[in-house]
Amino acid sequence: MKLSDLRFKAATRVHRTIYDLSKGRVAGNVSGMPAVKLTTTGRKSGQLRNTMLATPVHDDHRVILVASKGGAPKHPMWYLNLRDNPQVTITLQSTTRPMIARTASTAEKAQLWPQIVAAYKGYASYQAKVERDIPVVILEPAGSADQT
Repeated sequence: MKLSDLRFKAATRVHRTIYDLSKGRVAGNVSGMPAVKLTTTGRKSGQLRNTMLATPVHDDHRVILVASKGGAPKHPMWYLNLRDNPQVTITLQSTTRPMIARTASTAEKAQLWPQIVAAYKGYASYQAKVERDIPVVILEPAGSADQT
């Protein structure tokens, strides 16, 4: 594992601990966006995996995540996990709820991307530096009639 990956994991662990202990009152923002604790099921291990992410767009009906991994050439592990098992749990603003994840279609991403970049301009530079299409993930409440 690269040193940069180890640093990222350590920073995420510290962020998650502070977020959990304060019930989201501290460390509740990432780059000016609300922080989300995402819990996925490991696609190989079957164990629960937690990661801290930012949500550039969210409302009562959906939460949007960007699988940018800071512009890395490979998808983040959390994305691979939810792609294989879309049943996830999120904690946002001290509320925990089950959600169903799906990758945005090309048309949905085109519609969301300007809002995403408006929330954090770094996403545009991440996409520009990698060949992979950075996935946009839409989380909707489990049991929602809107799911396809």
